[in-house]
Amino acid sequence: MKHKIGFIGLGLIGGSIAKAIRQYYPDYEIVAFDKSKESLALATQESTIDVAATTIDNNFHNCNYIFLCAPVASNTAYLKQITEYLNDDCILTDVGSVKTNIHEEVKALGIEKYFIGGHPMAGSEKSGYSNSKAMLIENAYYILTPTSEVSQEKVDAYEHFIESLKALPIVLDYQLHDYITGTISHLPHIIASSLVNFVKQHDTNDELMKNLAAGGFKDITRIASSSPIMWQNICLKNKQNIVDILDQYIDSLEDFKEAIEREDDLDLYNRFDSSRNYRNSMPASSAGPIKKAFAVYCDIIDEAGGIAAIATILASNNISIKNIGIIHNREFEEGVLRIEFYDEDSTKRAVELLQKFRYIVYER
Repeated sequence: MKHKIGFIGLGLIGGSIAKAIRQYYPDYEIVAFDKSKESLALATQESTIDVAATTIDNNFHNCNYIFLCAPVASNTAYLKQITEYLNDDCILTDVGSVKTNIHEEVKALGIEKYFIGGHPMAGSEKSGYSNSKAMLIENAYYILTPTSEVSQEKVDAYEHFIESLKALPIVLDYQLHDYITGTISHLPHIIASSLVNFVKQHDTNDELMKNLAAGGFKDITRIASSSPIMWQNICLKNKQNIVDILDQYIDSLEDFKEAIEREDDLDLYNRFDSSRNYRNSMPASSAGPIKKAFAVYCDIIDEAGGIAAIATILASNNISIKNIGIIHNREFEEGVLRIEFYDEDSTKRAVELLQKFRYIVYER
């Protein structure tokens, strides 16, 4: 019997998983519902999906998997509509970064034997189906949070399925998941957003802070460009964890402030040294909510055609450029041209090639 996959929501994550399934399982039937008719039309045009459902209806009968990929608050509402289409061969899952709320709703509806929560630790500051891509979940950790009632057979099957899409499955208790993601994902988004707003509120009239914002500031605030609706939902649904974590973080900031006030040079050094060592110990290949950027910096002569020459060298050697642009602020960036690639192999090849052509290249 032909495998059938259903999607409720076809945005960045739903679209990316659907594209990955289409890539590795081209014969699977994929059915999708989304409020955006444009997303469904584009997904149909690209042959990512076979059926574009205008409502949650009989198209979702006999699915092997049903993915809930709408915003966190919406997923729990869709649960009630999808229950009548569940069967013993179906695995119901979601992709939300908060798990407690949906697990509680699943239990209340009595559908625990079908449900395995899911959270691909991948994403982008850009949202929507138009920004989705099959490789988004490749080498990304994919957290699975089974209920106590779901069979081990289904858990094993889902793990194998996720592995076949080139992601890295990890099974966690859903409450532990919410505490971990609250610390390593939700807190950083809140910090990035508050930091950007802090600069906005304290900027000069001619926006000098905005225009002089350097690489360091942009690096740690890049995730502030993520979907405001999604993060509003996450803050409300993981409220208690986030409040507790923020309390602890605010205490750590107070400690830091006191160390500066008392001019404790040893304490300050140890804080920066400890954070540097711990940060450097993190695996470079780990794909978090925002994937690692593969970029190099290159000095070029300020003349017409300078960028075109580099682009031609790379293109003639089949190296694809993801992004390229002049860096006007040189803090942390030794070179004036930033070139971003899609993967580590392309980055290494580009460095060797540009150095061969006598360009001065810096890696970060």
